[in-house]
Amino acid sequence: MPGCRDSCLSQYETNKLVRIQSVRFGSLKWILKVAVLVVICVMMVLKKEYQEFDPVVSSVTTKVKGVAQMLLPGVGDVVWDEVDYSRASQNKNSFFVVTNVIVTKNQKQGKCPEVLRNETTCTANEDCEKGASDKHSHGINTGLCVKFDVLKKTCEVSAWCPIETETRAPKPALLAAAENFTVMVKNNIRFPAFNFIRRNILPQMNHAYLRSCQRENDSLCPIFRLGDMVREAGEKFSDLAVEGGVIGMLIKWDCNLDWLTRLCLPRYSFKRLDEKESNKTLSPGLNFRFAKYNTVSGGEERTLYKAFGIRFDVMVFGQAGRFSFIQLIVYIGSTLSYYALTTVFLDWLIGTSCYSSEVGHNYSQRKVESVQDQQKCVLCVSHVDENNIRLVRKSLKKSLQDVKPVSVLPRQQEDTGHLRAVLCLLQPDVHMNHDARPPPDQEADPKPKAPRPAWCRCSCCAPSSLPQEELCCRRNDGACITSSPLFKQLVLHRPLLEAVLLYRDPLSPPGDGGLTSALRHCAYGQYISWRFGLPPPDVHPAIPSCCVRRVRESYPSPDGRYSGFTPARTNV
Repeated sequence: MPGCRDSCLSQYETNKLVRIQSVRFGSLKWILKVAVLVVICVMMVLKKEYQEFDPVVSSVTTKVKGVAQMLLPGVGDVVWDEVDYSRASQNKNSFFVVTNVIVTKNQKQGKCPEVLRNETTCTANEDCEKGASDKHSHGINTGLCVKFDVLKKTCEVSAWCPIETETRAPKPALLAAAENFTVMVKNNIRFPAFNFIRRNILPQMNHAYLRSCQRENDSLCPIFRLGDMVREAGEKFSDLAVEGGVIGMLIKWDCNLDWLTRLCLPRYSFKRLDEKESNKTLSPGLNFRFAKYNTVSGGEERTLYKAFGIRFDVMVFGQAGRFSFIQLIVYIGSTLSYYALTTVFLDWLIGTSCYSSEVGHNYSQRKVESVQDQQKCVLCVSHVDENNIRLVRKSLKKSLQDVKPVSVLPRQQEDTGHLRAVLCLLQPDVHMNHDARPPPDQEADPKPKAPRPAWCRCSCCAPSSLPQEELCCRRNDGACITSSPLFKQLVLHRPLLEAVLLYRDPLSPPGDGGLTSALRHCAYGQYISWRFGLPPPDVHPAIPSCCVRRVRESYPSPDGRYSGFTPARTNV
């Protein structure tokens, strides 16, 4: 990976956890976890998440039976059986039953007036275009304008005459007796994934059963009365029979193949599928036309029937389920994330005033560690010739000495007691003015580095290729702070640094292994406490280059390698 050292391969990062010792939060945590577990188990049982499912594949056949007598206008009493009223539907898994008709008798090929419409009315032959027709025409225009009745004329057409003139269905329906017709539905289903086959006519159903079964007493009976089907759909047969409609027969197979397969049984329900409200105003009901032809005196005649009726659509749906270990593992894995809701809820509860603001603040400080973007890191700079602290943003292109401050704050003195305690460890003849400045005529370093960098003001800084390390102890030209006796006593004095280290860790083992590095970092800390006091939060104190050079000369690294200035750390 670009930019990744070899040590990246041997590192592992993990989340930071905070353990809160609280009986209330511990009890609430386990109550929430148990509640989540109960919900997971209940949903698994109710929705059968432990099963593998396969959708149903089915085929349907129907057989309608019944005989009715009706009085056809202009024809007389006729008897219709299933051949007359039952018509094959163009849709799959459906059948149509005629319930009402409009009859036009003795139609022959000839010429007659077109039905009266705005497009067909005329006053002269010029109003009728010969050979013209449209989607509402019953024939082809002859070009003549003839009488339709005593007062009006229409264009003459070549068609089956006389033309059908009645448009409204008779009321009540002529074949209202169709309410008592019956239909036997044969439904074969299969679940391919489980190689399971079933049909709605069960093995124990024989001919005697089919002749006598009724759905009022047996919900599995595959023979249905049309009136009962319409009634279960919430409609009245006598009203629906006038103009027709569409009724859906729903067969649901919901099978659990983990138990006895004989419990895999169909459930029937009915629903009207066409929109009843819109039928009141536009293209109501369901109808089609058919004709019966015969020959009279050597000429062909026909009787035209406009049939209204009910179409029954049989729809089969459902699924079968069987236990699957893989589905169970997938469900368990997907629901484990629900346990994170307990953590989210408890974190929210701690962060609000519902529990304790003091506990919430303490928890937030321990759990959340703020890390600033390296490009927007705020540094804290203190110059010996100024009585304030400058806050500047880290720049990768401009010298830290020349970066303009974001803000200027007064120096903090919160650790004055600490500095005085440190001074007590020094020799009694040391002057204890921790803000003392070096005399202007005192030499900073017997062997100053040359040449002097352009950003240096004390002539003791070392050149650097990193802009964040180009910082001098002064804003203006003058003596270096490293020439001050107090710098040597507070920052470089070995007995003092050893005492500070021993104060921090009273049981630290003696020895020189790593001691030089510890003394060097302790010296940096002493300088920060002396010159910055207590730095503002979320800022990083920057130590001048001249001070870093003197500390490294006093406590050098054995291999001559140093980590350099890292803003995320206060000790470099």
